[in-house]
Amino acid sequence: MEYQEAKDKFISTWGSLGTLWGINKAMAQIQALLFISTKSLTTEEIMEELQISRGNTSMNVRQLIDWGIVKKELRAGERKEYFSTEKDVQELARIIAEERNRREIQPVIKTLKEISSIEDDGTEKTKELIKQTKALHDLAKTADSLLNKAIHHKQNWVSSTLLKIIK
Repeated sequence: MEYQEAKDKFISTWGSLGTLWGINKAMAQIQALLFISTKSLTTEEIMEELQISRGNTSMNVRQLIDWGIVKKELRAGERKEYFSTEKDVQELARIIAEERNRREIQPVIKTLKEISSIEDDGTEKTKELIKQTKALHDLAKTADSLLNKAIHHKQNWVSSTLLKIIK
């Protein structure tokens, strides 16, 4: 396999995997391109490489910046903005886990707590709703606690956390 074919395959595969970690295909493809790039890229370079529109590129780069995955660089004497991504795979996984926790797990925990705290009117169905949502809330809080410990353990957090769980 030649370089261009391998590069295209990587970007395409990473794009498909992006939906598993909560972002759209174009966002993941932009991040993949930046991940394997040897230098920061401009919006125009990203557009050309991925054959996507300026609007699509700008919107997705902005979202990647919001996720904390992509950084904007300004260079003295140039009007263009340059973009780069985290190159350390462990740190990238940590950033994604932290952001997914903030966007997905925290709102679920809040909702489950609210639901499980309803007034018990004595009916069987209310008792069951409270019981089950409290159990889910407790499970989500435990998962959140484990994830937070892993997220805040920076160096090789994925490997070390998995090893601790396995032992």
